[in-house]
Amino acid sequence: MDSVASENDARAVRVFFIPFFATGHMIPLVDIARLFAARGVDSTVLVTPANAALIRATVDDAAASGLPLRTLVYPFPSSECDLPPGVENISALPPSDSYKIDVATPFARPEHERLLRLHRPDAVVADTHFPWTTYIARDLGVPRIAFQALGLFPVCVMGSVIRKRPHLATSGDNEPFLVPDLPHPVHLVPSELPDFIRGETIITGILEELAEAEKGSLGVVVNSFAEMEEAYAEHYHKVGSIRSWFVGPVALANADAKGLGARGGDDPVAAANRARCLSWLDAKEPKSVLYVCFGSWSHFRGEQLREMALGLEAAGHPFLWVVRDDVDEWMPDGFERRVAGRGLVVRGWAPQVSILAHAAVGGFVTHCGWNSVLEGVTAGLPMVTWPLSTEQFINEKLVVGVLRMGVRAAERPGSTAESERPLVGAVELAKAVARVMGGGEEAEAMRRRAREHGKMARAAVTEGGSSYKGLSDLIEEIRKWHAERMSSAAAVIAT
Repeated sequence: MDSVASENDARAVRVFFIPFFATGHMIPLVDIARLFAARGVDSTVLVTPANAALIRATVDDAAASGLPLRTLVYPFPSSECDLPPGVENISALPPSDSYKIDVATPFARPEHERLLRLHRPDAVVADTHFPWTTYIARDLGVPRIAFQALGLFPVCVMGSVIRKRPHLATSGDNEPFLVPDLPHPVHLVPSELPDFIRGETIITGILEELAEAEKGSLGVVVNSFAEMEEAYAEHYHKVGSIRSWFVGPVALANADAKGLGARGGDDPVAAANRARCLSWLDAKEPKSVLYVCFGSWSHFRGEQLREMALGLEAAGHPFLWVVRDDVDEWMPDGFERRVAGRGLVVRGWAPQVSILAHAAVGGFVTHCGWNSVLEGVTAGLPMVTWPLSTEQFINEKLVVGVLRMGVRAAERPGSTAESERPLVGAVELAKAVARVMGGGEEAEAMRRRAREHGKMARAAVTEGGSSYKGLSDLIEEIRKWHAERMSSAAAVIAT
């Protein structure tokens, strides 16, 4: 089939994308939808009203560029989970209330089913948190592709722990254990496991349902790239017979989209923060600045923020530090005066992708959320890892142990439970920063490996690269389903 015919077939295909109610899930899936649209696929994102505001800039920019990308808004089930109207995203809640999003999630099923049956797309790409989409799609005779908001490294590690339960053989929460049957040796301690593995949560109760829905899907689409995780794609298929397509880093693949720079919704504070951050970085020397950010959902006690401030001050390097705008009275006396010109503290949202790509940035202190890890790798930056919750301690193992492009902020075991979280002192942080930003053989080797992985990430999304091909292969799979469906329908009409 020639390229023109193939392109016309792709344009005829309609795909619905359904992201979960979390910013870290929503942004990469919308980026994937935009990539589909850029290949001519008619792409629609199903989203609730408050979350629509978070992705509006990306969608509007795509539409203005002539890409077939749009949103379809449905109501968030606020009343079923004791949340006030307009609170529809896990990042809008403190950790103690985050479970309410999981409570609300199954109540989204009727709206998903109504919209899918009404519009009858040719394929559904839905977050793994929505297992029922597998069965709705099957009933409609179309494929469902699961979206993994994580990389396959953490997915495989968690899968092995869930199946083999090696942590139950330890004598305490801080005793290391080897995760069995993986391509690389990975050691964890029980306290650093996700809460749904350590104990009983809403997610614990539906793990089997999620796994069965994933097996019933055409496969999974992953925001990662083969050069970093190919061994885990092979392991994933070997263990579960589930296919996967790497299409990332999707933020890098969409790097020319104006909407990516306007993330943060319509908030004028976000726009002001963007201008302030980038103009401040423009005045700094290349690779001199340490960027410090812990994502949209991380919370620290005032005591820990004070230690962090003192550690960044003691480290002696220029830094750009993003903190939440809902924490007061934590800053050490005279801190901003002492670091004036050398340190910039930004409250609220900051344009992370643009900051990491800036020539002035030379290192990254991160909570190891998957998107942040991938963005740090993409930027070719060494990292100081400071995981806090969910699968972040597992992602840290990839950065520090497998890729060898980072160091831990503290060598002591951490915990995914906020009440058990140890205090990381200023001296510890300053030492970790020195290992990444300073001179010496270790730092140079880390920076070299980081640059190499950054080059591989950029190559993956260019035409002919592994992720470019992964996206092409996935669209072709969907196109084949569509063609066979149309052929079958035509045969029925003919008879």
